Amino acid sequence: MTAGEAPPEQRRTTGEGSLGRVWREGRPFLRVRTGVMVRLGGWSLLEFAQTFLGGFAIATAIDRGFLAGSPATGLLWLAVAAVATLPAALATRGIFGRLADLVEPLRDGLVRRAAARAIGTALGGPGAATTTRSVSQVTHQSEIARDGWAGLVLSLRSFVFTSAGALAGLAVLSPRLLLVVLPPLLLGLGLFLATLIPMAARQRAYLTADETFAAHAGQTASALRDIAAAGAAGRTVDRAALLAGEQAVEARALARWAAVRIVALGVCGRVPPLVLLLAAPWLMRHGLTSGALVGAFTYLTYSLAPALHALLTVLGTAGGRLVVVLDRFTGAAPLPPAPGADPRRAPAPRPAPVVPTAELRAVSFAYGPAARPVLDRLDLTLRSESRLAVVGPSGSGKSTLAAVLAGVAAPTGGEVRWLGRPATEVEPTSVRTLLPQQPYVFTGTLRDNLRYLRPAARDPEISATVAAIGLHELLERLGGLDAPLDPRLLSQGERQLVALGRAHLTTAPLLILDEATSHLDPVAEARAECALAERAGALVVIAHRLTSAARAGRVLVMDGTRTVCGTPAELLAESALYRDLTGHWSGSGSGASR
Repeated sequence: MTAGEAPPEQRRTTGEGSLGRVWREGRPFLRVRTGVMVRLGGWSLLEFAQTFLGGFAIATAIDRGFLAGSPATGLLWLAVAAVATLPAALATRGIFGRLADLVEPLRDGLVRRAAARAIGTALGGPGAATTTRSVSQVTHQSEIARDGWAGLVLSLRSFVFTSAGALAGLAVLSPRLLLVVLPPLLLGLGLFLATLIPMAARQRAYLTADETFAAHAGQTASALRDIAAAGAAGRTVDRAALLAGEQAVEARALARWAAVRIVALGVCGRVPPLVLLLAAPWLMRHGLTSGALVGAFTYLTYSLAPALHALLTVLGTAGGRLVVVLDRFTGAAPLPPAPGADPRRAPAPRPAPVVPTAELRAVSFAYGPAARPVLDRLDLTLRSESRLAVVGPSGSGKSTLAAVLAGVAAPTGGEVRWLGRPATEVEPTSVRTLLPQQPYVFTGTLRDNLRYLRPAARDPEISATVAAIGLHELLERLGGLDAPLDPRLLSQGERQLVALGRAHLTTAPLLILDEATSHLDPVAEARAECALAERAGALVVIAHRLTSAARAGRVLVMDGTRTVCGTPAELLAESALYRDLTGHWSGSGSGASR
């Protein structure tokens, strides 16, 4: 969605609003193609003639031929009914030719509108955002509109001329037939039309719920290890259950309207022949012949019912999709700046304020309503070049802080902001990369694993990452970047090196290491952390060794809800816990204890 443009779902509150917008903008398109529609109707007159002659010829063949003792006359009229199908078959070519004149310009116009909107938005000025929405409109959505419009035109044309032929035939056979047939027919048609607007609203609500659930499932699948590392599985499952329940509610509402639609189809297609059968004695007493009765059944069962069923089916399926898709193209396309305007002569804009990469504003977090908070009104600001190490005893909330900062766990109080915006409004993978202690490495090649978060990374960038992180030994042992890689044959340290290389290649402005170097020796850890510190963006390290804290510009000491932040030198003077951790870790040799 481009900047400043409301999502389609927010612009379309009811099916009636969507239909009104589509009709308002579609009238000029139809007005200039009146001649095409007239020619299409001219070819369709042959279908009217075929329908009319079909029932009338059968009725005449029975009354004036077979029942009158003249089989030759009866066969002659049946031959007329058979011959009437030939011109209608020949008219198919003309109908499809005129259909192309009506359908293809619609697709071309939609493509032009989507392209103009995308170009106008992209040229709208500095900071204008573009997305792949226009690509979908130019390709997939425009094809859906073309196919749906073609199906609707064909079905509506067939229904109009077939119904006209059938009703004209019924009127010629006996006007009383219309009194019997029309009421249930109009009742079913009216009931069906009454379901269009509410069913469109329910369909849109269901699609919205389905898209929301799918988005949650996709985010969950891409962050399974992060969720497990942060202990957020319960909240993730609860959220999924809530979204699934909302989807089920909308599905049941949609099903109820679908049931009404099925009743409407039954009233239109099944009730008229039944009513005619029940009224047959009355009609016969008032002069209706046996042949006319058979002809009436022919009109209902072989002409009117199939045409009506085809139209209502198209309206209920392709018609709904057509309105939804066309509504996405409504609205004026933004225009690019005038050709005479010279942006170089415009006043120089004021320098934009430096926006922090990430912020915690009075953030609190607890694992339950009555649980003791792990984070309590914590304020933290990370700028582009921030290098922060987080230290503290086990259970002090370091991994929870990483999960909240990365957007994996939602705070119970306060606000998390990325690049000056609430984290809930930003796509997480575009801002942050979170490396847990147990990284995800998949079967494939080393190149595929390194490019997992940035598929477009080029070979020189991959080579620089290999050198910076220290992946040469693993590269040589595997046999190159494109050699097969089996995660089961890698040590824990090698898996962490692969994940660190993957993080080094990303362009996300916030990188969070949650003990992501715990299985590396101190030399390899220092090399990887220094390489990651040199990339653009903020770096947060949940420290496994005190040397990580010594390399950071700032250190956050956590002891439950009590936190202290400062430089290593300041904390040695101000924080007793930091001094204790310094003595504990310095005396541990390997630095593995926590």
